Amino acid sequence: MNLLSRRICALAGAVLLALTSAYAADGALWMRYPSISPDGKTIAFSYQGSIYTVPATGGKATRLTLGDDYCNMPVWSPDGREIAYACDAFGAFDIFTIPSAGGPSARVTLHSASEYPYAYSPDGQKIYYSAAIGQNALSAVTGAARLGELYRIDRKGGRPERVTPTPAEEISFAPDGKSFVYQDRKGSENNWRKHQTSSVARDIWSCDLESGVHTMLTRDVHDDRMPRYSADGSTIYFLSERSGSFNVWEMKGGNEASARQLTNFDTHPVRFLSAALDGTLCFGYNGGIYTYDSKRGTRKVDIEIQDTGIPGKKEFLNVSGGNEYVISPDGKEVAFTYRGDVFVTSSEYATTKQVSATPQTEKGLTFSKDGRKLYYASERDGMWDIYVSSLVRDADPGFANATLLREERFFGDREHERTCPDISPDGKKLAFVQDRDKLMVMDLASGAVTMVTDGSKHYSTTGSMDYSWSPDSKWFALSYTANGHDPYSDIAIVSAAGGEIINLTRTGYFDMAPVWSADGNVILFATDRYGMRSHASWGSLEDVMAIFLNRKAYDEFCMSEEEKELHDKAEKDRKEKEDAAKEEGKDKKKKKDTAEEEAPKDGVKDIAVETDRIEERIVRLTPISGSLSSYTLDKEGKTLYYIATYGRQSEMFKCDFRKGSSPKKIQDIDGSLAWDSKYENLFIFGRGISRMKGGNGSPESVAVSARLEYDPAAERAYLYDHIWKQEKERFYSVDLHGVDWVLMGDNYRQFLPSIDNDYDFAELASELLGELNVSHTGAMYRPSSETGDDATAELGLFFADDFGGDGLLVEEVVDGGPFDKAASKVASGDLLLAIDGEEIIAGEDWYHMLNRKAGKKVLCSFRKADGSAFEEIVTPVSISAMRSLLYRRWVKNNARMVEELSGGRLGYVHIESMDDESYRTIYADILGKYYHCDGIVIDTRYNGGGRLHEDIEILFSGTKYLTQVVRGKEACDMPSRRWNKASIMVTGEYNYSNAHGTPWVYQHMGIGSVVGMPVPGTMTSVNWEYTQNPDLVFGIPVVGYRKADGGYLENCQLEPDYKVANTTETLSEGRDLQLEKAVEILLRQIDGKE
Repeated sequence: MNLLSRRICALAGAVLLALTSAYAADGALWMRYPSISPDGKTIAFSYQGSIYTVPATGGKATRLTLGDDYCNMPVWSPDGREIAYACDAFGAFDIFTIPSAGGPSARVTLHSASEYPYAYSPDGQKIYYSAAIGQNALSAVTGAARLGELYRIDRKGGRPERVTPTPAEEISFAPDGKSFVYQDRKGSENNWRKHQTSSVARDIWSCDLESGVHTMLTRDVHDDRMPRYSADGSTIYFLSERSGSFNVWEMKGGNEASARQLTNFDTHPVRFLSAALDGTLCFGYNGGIYTYDSKRGTRKVDIEIQDTGIPGKKEFLNVSGGNEYVISPDGKEVAFTYRGDVFVTSSEYATTKQVSATPQTEKGLTFSKDGRKLYYASERDGMWDIYVSSLVRDADPGFANATLLREERFFGDREHERTCPDISPDGKKLAFVQDRDKLMVMDLASGAVTMVTDGSKHYSTTGSMDYSWSPDSKWFALSYTANGHDPYSDIAIVSAAGGEIINLTRTGYFDMAPVWSADGNVILFATDRYGMRSHASWGSLEDVMAIFLNRKAYDEFCMSEEEKELHDKAEKDRKEKEDAAKEEGKDKKKKKDTAEEEAPKDGVKDIAVETDRIEERIVRLTPISGSLSSYTLDKEGKTLYYIATYGRQSEMFKCDFRKGSSPKKIQDIDGSLAWDSKYENLFIFGRGISRMKGGNGSPESVAVSARLEYDPAAERAYLYDHIWKQEKERFYSVDLHGVDWVLMGDNYRQFLPSIDNDYDFAELASELLGELNVSHTGAMYRPSSETGDDATAELGLFFADDFGGDGLLVEEVVDGGPFDKAASKVASGDLLLAIDGEEIIAGEDWYHMLNRKAGKKVLCSFRKADGSAFEEIVTPVSISAMRSLLYRRWVKNNARMVEELSGGRLGYVHIESMDDESYRTIYADILGKYYHCDGIVIDTRYNGGGRLHEDIEILFSGTKYLTQVVRGKEACDMPSRRWNKASIMVTGEYNYSNAHGTPWVYQHMGIGSVVGMPVPGTMTSVNWEYTQNPDLVFGIPVVGYRKADGGYLENCQLEPDYKVANTTETLSEGRDLQLEKAVEILLRQIDGKE
């Protein structure tokens, strides 16, 4: 079936030349994916998300694709008349074709998985491409990995055919068309990483199409990519990092020993190799396009592109809410940030004012005490500092209706970075974080600055700090790491004048997010000490707890209702008598003393801090642990409000602070809670703004209405510098792996003017970050889905690959899938004939029939082998849900395989992720259904990481030391919650992050043998930072793990004790050689033969 793109059109380049102005040929252009035509006369390439062609000798480029959709990866047909390419017109990338001379585009693939073209078949009738769609029923490849498979499809569209169940990328056909060469893909490392020499580095293979045999051609530890056959098939050209940076190499007859370097670029990588029949090679280098032939060597292609963009074009976004909310002192306004800019909205009306309008990020908002100034941090001129916006006209009552604003940089020097400003409750001091780790205070009257904490106990490099002012403006409560036990934190207080940090909680748990009561006598905080423990570094359930800073406050909290009532009455009587004495003037001294006690300056009493036996004054407040979002007390300290998630739904509750009565649910809502300064309105900040007057009743919405105008090009320029700076300041190794970061930053920065979209920007940033030769980095652009985007649903059925008639032949009904119901008659051998009445025709694509139908009723028409027809209505599932079902199926098949191979002596567990859920699953299995087994096979393959290495070490390192005996019956071995028998661990190149650290610990501690393939050294901890553009994220490896010898686990490959590789052929047959070897070795070890 041939579908025309609904959004893509194409015109001949001559028309375009008349409409646009020339772009300088010598400009720094970010041209990518060059591909030379078979006759060597024309080069197709991608620029600014469009496909262009240009003569191979250089000159004016002709734009082929138009529209706002992003297009890349052009591939020529053998006759040079057509170009296939990838385009995101329908959400994910599909394959389209377009005449190379210009004309309309045609859509080829219809599945919503991203598809990328690599080559046409030698006869030009098929397009070969990669996509992560799925396996057949026999394959032993996991359904969870997203490495992809190789497919082919008719150039005019139709039903795709799976060629290989494993990745085969960048294929190139031999001249006779009987085989092709390709680069493999073993893991999920960022494609633009450079200089790695690990097991995940790409290798080159050949595949014989008739026999299906795959032969490994290169085994070098460096990356080898993009193989290309010469016209006579005697030579394979490829890209390799063997010389330190990617260059063009060649080898004769697929013999790696003959490999020879052809180009001599350094500093930056050669990318995107293609070859013409006349022997001309084409490739990209540092944004430019080059050719190479044996006679003339390397030449840069001078290209002139007609610039169709509008310089400085702005875009607009509607603003109905944001992030980082803060309430003005009078409660009449709320400030917040949206896409990096500051806004202030009225809490009574929808009137909203944009306060800042910069490409940079502003954050950390705080009002002055009179509400006429707004302080915030901004990253301008390459560093964070504090800025203040002020109302200019006295007649303006607030920011939301302000006519004139004045913004100033608050500090005059550029010696330090400053973030997280916060005005003290009395309005006299400004707290802030200096150089990302020190808490500082400025006296606003004198300008004097005091260091409160010296940064020695602050390990985060974000520039943020979890601190808050006390109501009397004399203390800070903060969470900090004591005793070098990061990332676990305690709650502490410290004087605003500086001095000793007083640890109030002193536990090995996560104690965090301190919140003061209105009178300052109580600090609320969140802790996981009572909640269900997460067997990872995150995810434990939490409670709200209270620290009483003095005995008086604690004693009142502990009173019975009767005692409290009598106490309150006595206090009321005392105050009435004192008030009467004041009025009559009977006791002037007492009047003076009482005034100082009851009505101190600024209306806030000094907080009495008594640290002696304070651990006895820490109380759990919430009756049930949950995932906490926010919490607060009312002014009188009578009611606790909090937002927590129990299960899947986030809810807001309130309960009596002293009684600990059952919480009352207010409503389903997520966000943070904050009172205005008078405690008259409780605000809830989440997807929008709402408030509860007096903390009672139902929350009422606060309207926000504004429009943001921003410059995407200026924002990208800022984000580039921000990414560069963050890596410089936060990278786990101060020397940045020896990279000249200034040089690299300057080089890639020059291409920003020629980038007009976020796909190219993410790729540019990834090339920059890839220079660091480190895991856990790179930039990703994940565009928000649109209503019209394709989303192919899944029926939970395996279909036969070799069936060529009308319909789809069912091979297997997947357990847990839509047809796995007691009432369903669908079984292997049935023929699916139609979906929602649309017939499935032989050779035609059918994926579109399930587009956007996940969760919706679908009518499926079947025919049994005996000819009887029937229909069933089912609800298809999403692709992600199907992957989960296939993962469970893969684990069951592996467990069955291990059981059969070991005669029931061994159990099998797979650690899906290094997280709590996976731990609980394997714990249940090894100490449950496999407790009787002699040993356990622990599979860590296809695991992307987390943090479980400590838990796995403890779980599998048990040594029997006791036996429980009941009247002669041996009831249980001790330890009873650890595996006390033999085990073996299986690894692969896909293992990442903590799935490298966990096998390393397992091997290092001598727990058992490791079988499989080497694991790349990727053990660092990462911060994935979401930028002000919500669709852009990048990684910063912020924590390294140092071994006893001084080296780090990053880039330190784990070598298994028994190296075993799976092959495409055996996986296709349903065999897993690594599991087979693991069973063999473990049984030999148990039986004393190994």
